[in-house]
Amino acid sequence: MREDHIWRQIEQMLACATQRVVLAAPFIKKDVFEAALAAIPSHVQDIQCVTRWSVAEVAAGVSDPEIADLAAADGRVSIALCHNLHAKLYAADDVCLIGSPNLTGKATGLVPDSNIELLIETSTAHPEVQRLLRVIKDTGVPGTIDLAHQIRKQADLFQADEEAPRVLVAGHDERPIPWLPETRNPTRLYGVYNGRHGKIGRDVLAGILRDLAALDVAPGLGEQAFGNAVLSRLRAIPEVQRLVEAGRLNMDDVQRELMGSVGCTEERARRSTETIAEWLRYFDEIHLVPIGPWEIRQGRQVM
Repeated sequence: MREDHIWRQIEQMLACATQRVVLAAPFIKKDVFEAALAAIPSHVQDIQCVTRWSVAEVAAGVSDPEIADLAAADGRVSIALCHNLHAKLYAADDVCLIGSPNLTGKATGLVPDSNIELLIETSTAHPEVQRLLRVIKDTGVPGTIDLAHQIRKQADLFQADEEAPRVLVAGHDERPIPWLPETRNPTRLYGVYNGRHGKIGRDVLAGILRDLAALDVAPGLGEQAFGNAVLSRLRAIPEVQRLVEAGRLNMDDVQRELMGSVGCTEERARRSTETIAEWLRYFDEIHLVPIGPWEIRQGRQVM
């Protein structure tokens, strides 16, 4: 079997489109996206592309936000971003292909040593296909050129950071990298998330980008939704979960647990505990109470 068997399946289906095309894959590379657009007849004016853009994944080279520039130049394409997308679906009118390959060279067989992939033909009327299309419609956010350029700029900065964790992308089902907040000033997070770096120093900016990469928040969120997403990730830190359960957290206990579970030095554990408290104070309704060892308590402080 030819290595480009998967690509030939996609190309042949796209060439038969008459009205509507959907290209849905977590990872899409610019050259393969361009080839897909070229395969679609010019009279087809409704092309929907669904993907996800993560700073860490773009930095790892598995996806190209520059497809937004190609989409704008083509004039027929709308891009939607679904942060938790894992499905791969390619549809032309009433026919679709579902399976494992992303829209990349290795997945489609357009480069040597390609992946072993599978695509099965079915109808777009299939209930599960319709369910997926509804979820995409309900949850997708626009993949604009501005957002694409912002993601690329942050990915380049992240890639240049020698301390940034390397991303494993194979099946992208790996457990999240153990994370403790690094940025001492959480008020800067949303601005950098939106591409506003201002006059932030290089080292400080690198730390903020490492935090944002670890948080893995969907792009394009408003400030409140962003804060809620950060708080959810923050509360998932085992040492913080007791605050949610009991309404209070002894900071000395947190420091000791970090030294034991994460292997922090005493100094790093102290700084991490103080940083966690700052993040909680900013993103949650908590206050600090100086009773012997300081405690973090749920709820606003009563004056």
